[in-house]
Amino acid sequence: MPKNNKHHAALLASPGMGHLIPIVGLGKRMATHHDFHVTIFFIASDHGLTTSLLKSPTVENLDIVPLPLVDISALVGPNTQLVEKLIIIVRESLPSLRSLIAAMKYRPSALIVDLFGADAFDIAEEFGMLKYVFNTANAWCLAAILHSSRLGNKFILEHHIKGQKPLEIPGCKSLSFEDTPESLRNIDRSGQLEFHGFKMTNSHGILINTWEDLESSTIEALRDNNHLRGLVKVPIYPIGPLVGQDGNQALDKQVKQWLDKQPIESVIYVSFGSGSTLSATQMTELAWGLEQSQQKFIWVVRPPSNNAVGTYFTIGKDDVDGTPDYLPQGFFTRTKEIGLVIPMWAPQVQILSHPSVGGFLSHCGWNSTLESIMNGVPMIAWPLYAEQKMNAAMLTEDFEIAVRPKVSTTEEIVGREVIGNMVITIMADKEGKAMRDRVKELKNRAEKALCKGGSSFNFLSQVAKDCMHHLLA
Repeated sequence: MPKNNKHHAALLASPGMGHLIPIVGLGKRMATHHDFHVTIFFIASDHGLTTSLLKSPTVENLDIVPLPLVDISALVGPNTQLVEKLIIIVRESLPSLRSLIAAMKYRPSALIVDLFGADAFDIAEEFGMLKYVFNTANAWCLAAILHSSRLGNKFILEHHIKGQKPLEIPGCKSLSFEDTPESLRNIDRSGQLEFHGFKMTNSHGILINTWEDLESSTIEALRDNNHLRGLVKVPIYPIGPLVGQDGNQALDKQVKQWLDKQPIESVIYVSFGSGSTLSATQMTELAWGLEQSQQKFIWVVRPPSNNAVGTYFTIGKDDVDGTPDYLPQGFFTRTKEIGLVIPMWAPQVQILSHPSVGGFLSHCGWNSTLESIMNGVPMIAWPLYAEQKMNAAMLTEDFEIAVRPKVSTTEEIVGREVIGNMVITIMADKEGKAMRDRVKELKNRAEKALCKGGSSFNFLSQVAKDCMHHLLA
C-alpha cells in the first residue's frame, strides 16, 4: 500500500447519535486543524437523523463511509442489554470494515474507535495502525468503567449492587448506587463492557470528549497509576468539547420568528434527545408543570412510551385545538402566548444558541450537556438511561449549573408542582442567575481549551505528531 506525507486516520462510530455526533466532530477538527485526512466509518442505521447529520457542510480531507447494516436478530434476545447489542453490532460489522480499509489507497496511520469498538483493534494491528479509543462520554464515566473492570463482578455485586454502597473510585468522585448506569448495575450482562475496559488499556491512548480544566482531578487520577493501581498505562488526551453543529439544518421560520420576539434568556428549551421518550402520565405532569410555571418554553414533543429509550408510533385523535390526545385537553390553547411545541425533532444547537433561550430541560446525554455548556445555558437535569444520571450528578453537585428532581426520574413520576418550581428556579430566581453566570464561565474556559495553544488543541496536536512519526517509521 503506498504512503504519502499526509497522515491519514480512520474513525469508527457505533450506531446512535450519541456516538456519531462527537465522532464527526472529532473528524472535522482533525481535518481542519491538525492536517489529517480522515475517513469516518459508521454503522448504517435507518434512523433519519443519521442522514440529516451527515448532510453537514463538506470539509476538505474528510470522508464519511457507511458500513452495511448487519442482522443480529439471531444473536440477541428480548432481554439483551443495549450496551451488549452495540458491541455485537460492531463485532458483526468488522469484516466490512476490514475490506474497506484494505481497499484504501493510503493506509491510515491510526484507527480511532468509540467505547464499543475495541474489537476493531485486531484490524488495526493487522494493518500496522496505531490504536486509540475515543470516549464520547466524560472522564468520570471512563474512570467508573475502568475501575469496575479492575474490581470484577463479584465485588461489584456484593458491595455496590446488593449492598447499594457507593463505588469508591480512587482519586475521583464516588459513584452512588442510584446514579450507576444500567450497564454496570446489571452484572449478568456487564462482562462485554468490562472486557472492552481491559482492551482500552491496550491502546496507544484514550481520547476523551472533555477538557482538562473541567475534570482536572478525575483526569489526574486516570493518569496516576497509583490511584487506579496500574490499570491505565496509556496516555489520556482530553480533546473536547466536541459538539454537534446541526449540519445544514436551519431553524424553522415559525420557530425563529417566535424566538426573535422573546426577551433575552427568557425561554426554556425542553428536549429529551434524539429518541428518548416519557410515559403518558409523566408527559401530562410535564405539560401541566410548564403551563403552571408561566415561563416561556419550546418543547420538542414525542408520543409517550413506557420505554425511555423510545418508540415511535402513530398518535391517536387530536383535541379540537390540535393538542395531541396524550397532552392535557386544551393545552395548546392555554399556552399559545407562552409556549411553542415542536413535533418529534428540532435543530438543538441552533435553538440553544439563540439569545432568547436561557434554560434547558434535558435528559443529560453528554452531547446535550456539552451543547448547553457551550451556549452558556443552565439546565434542569432529567436523566433517563445510560450514564445520564452520572452527568446529572456532576451538573448539580460539582459544577452547580443545574437543578434536579429529588425523586428518581426513571422510577417515579415527577409532579407538576416540582416541575413548575424547577422551571421558575432556572428562569426567574437568583439561583438560576447564579447558575447562568457559572455556566458562562465554563463556556469561556471550554473555548480557550479548543483555541490554538489551549489544552485540548495541544493534546490533539500530540496525537497528530504521534501518527506522523508512526507513518514515517
